[in-house]
Amino acid sequence: MLNTLRDITQAVASAQSLDVALKQIVQRTKAAMLTQVCSVYLLDKHQVDQQELVLSATDGLDADAVGRVKMPLTEGLVGLVAQREEVVNLADARRHNRFKLFPEIAEEEYRAFLAAPIIYQKKALGVIVVQQDSARLFSGDEEAFLMTLAAQLAMALRGLKQKADVKEHQHQILFQGTSASNGIAIAHALVLGGEISLEQPQIQCTDIAAELKRLGEATERAKDAVSALTQRFDREQDDEVASIFSALLLLLDDASLGGEYVAEVKEGWSAETAVSRVSLRFIEQFSSMDDPYLKERASDIRDLGQRVLRQLIEPGRLEVEPDKPVVLVAREADTTLLAEFPRKKLAGIVTELGGVNSHAAILARALGVPAIVGVQQILTSDIDKQLVVVNASRGQLLVSPSASVIQEFKGFISAQKALQKKYAAEQKLKTETTDGCRVKLCVNAGLLSGIGASIVDGADGIGLYRTEIPFMLQQRFPSESEQIKGYQQVLSAAGGKPVVMRTLDVGGDKPLPYFPIKEENPFLGWRGIRLSLDHPEIFLVQIRAMLQAAEGSDQLQILLPMVSTLDEIDQALSYVRQAFDELKIEAGCKITWPKLGVMLEVPALLYQLDEVAKRVDFVSVGSNDLTQYLLAVDRNNPRVSSLFDSYHPGVLRALERACSDCQRLSLPISVCGELASEPIGAMMLVALGYDNLSMNQGALARINYLMRRLSLADLQDLLSAVLQQKNGEQVRSVAINFLKQKSLASILN
Repeated sequence: MLNTLRDITQAVASAQSLDVALKQIVQRTKAAMLTQVCSVYLLDKHQVDQQELVLSATDGLDADAVGRVKMPLTEGLVGLVAQREEVVNLADARRHNRFKLFPEIAEEEYRAFLAAPIIYQKKALGVIVVQQDSARLFSGDEEAFLMTLAAQLAMALRGLKQKADVKEHQHQILFQGTSASNGIAIAHALVLGGEISLEQPQIQCTDIAAELKRLGEATERAKDAVSALTQRFDREQDDEVASIFSALLLLLDDASLGGEYVAEVKEGWSAETAVSRVSLRFIEQFSSMDDPYLKERASDIRDLGQRVLRQLIEPGRLEVEPDKPVVLVAREADTTLLAEFPRKKLAGIVTELGGVNSHAAILARALGVPAIVGVQQILTSDIDKQLVVVNASRGQLLVSPSASVIQEFKGFISAQKALQKKYAAEQKLKTETTDGCRVKLCVNAGLLSGIGASIVDGADGIGLYRTEIPFMLQQRFPSESEQIKGYQQVLSAAGGKPVVMRTLDVGGDKPLPYFPIKEENPFLGWRGIRLSLDHPEIFLVQIRAMLQAAEGSDQLQILLPMVSTLDEIDQALSYVRQAFDELKIEAGCKITWPKLGVMLEVPALLYQLDEVAKRVDFVSVGSNDLTQYLLAVDRNNPRVSSLFDSYHPGVLRALERACSDCQRLSLPISVCGELASEPIGAMMLVALGYDNLSMNQGALARINYLMRRLSLADLQDLLSAVLQQKNGEQVRSVAINFLKQKSLASILN
């Protein structure tokens, strides 16, 4: 059963079109279940008033009826399956009160009926049906097989259906995701990491040695990727799946496909052409074989060819700068890619994976670039170079919009620019509520490769400088002198204002290309201060560089990330003391002891603040990770993204406790997480007692404008109301109504 399911699923996944995939499904399922009929009905989502199921493929019924037989969900047994979203198994379909005969498909003779809904992310896509002329109930095993097959096919069919929709319809195909950075962008799509075609141009090469080197490196990277999958399934004790990837790995050896690739290059072909020629040749040979097992190996050859081609064509980095601003469409936009992408050429970001609080999403907000995450199967939808509208405020991507729609969105963009201009006019005015509560607004920096003198315009300082980005943009650990130079630029750009520098915080969704960390659960693994303390040679160099960069100044404050124990604080302090003493005695530097702080991200530290206060000078709350750990939600996983909510009453009460305890201990506390950048979040934090917020630069003017129009007393009344709510959605609703009453709802746009 498992082998049959795998073979059908692989055949569908490798199909080049929806029609081909549907034919594969009905033919293979009919053969596997030994039935007389297998059909697939797909839901036509373009019907506005009434959704219809359309016969989209069949093996056993009249083929001429495909595309012509349609039924609403309220009619027929197939409609019943889609309507109820559950399996229907009938010995004699004619006896059911929902039975409806469609003469044009010639199904009069069939009695036994088994159908399963095809559901993707709680939404019905269609129904798969098998039928026989004898009146009998299908067995439990047959029912389980069809249910499992329908579940496995859902994602592949959704992607192929989207691709077909994009090709078939000329205007406004809508894709839904989750907003990660508000705003609207209109530009052509640049798909990075999309489907790689095996049909490559036939190009001769002039430097065979260079092409062999490129091919060898690409093949090794492909091997590493397949090997990682093998190891993963080995760990999960899924021997059958692991053996599949082990077999793929052997095919890349010199004695197999790998050697054939090399031979083609030696005959004078480019690496891409060589992989294409070998793959297509062997696919044709295996596809024509009679043996079903050998026939299926064609899909393995296709898979490997595409893997190697991807490493040749898109080796993990965008190398060609686009001529005009584009909307970057990728499976997952890592922080390094976005930091290196030409800023003026990045109009918007759309990804299949990633959560709204991944570091890539945080960078998008820092850049002020509209971004949508969790747009499933977008890479297989063939939208490269097509005009798109990113409506990130609603989490929507429109492909090939009409001229009238484009004009409407241009009007929205103009309105947003007018609002930003209004906020910017007050940016340099002191942030103070109408009843005199002073709030310090600092800026989060370090996500961009360069820092200019305007970084602290309208800010009270740099509340968080992420030192890891300069580490990520190199191919090795930066030297002490390189770090000193970089930190001096940051301190200088701050113009004498305080600068909080966070020590190296890698791991999780921030890997170093030259120091890979492979873990099953990286967010609970070797990251932040844990890594630094395990590598004092790296930590000491960084601390020494920070202290020397701040020589003659009292601006520097050092922040320790991902602290979970008092021992970690004590060890880190001892290394800071060591670096300080070495520089004072050995180098004779005129340095001053910096203020030291810890990030409050791990919930355990909430209950040790009395001891923390004896060791450090301040605390900075990382609201993203604190929320992640309090709610046990991976903030990069789109499947649970709806559960990640910093407005969850439990999170708000944790923030309330942290602020209350720190005030009791006279321990300064601030928030440097993304919550501070959001209007509702900033209101909640000030009401909770936080008077020092650090945010991305693009949010400064808006938050300042908002705070200057509210009183602390009103915010505290709002807080009392929201803390009585049972979930984050209700908290937002109460806060939005509050803003409407204050005529400030436009601040949310």
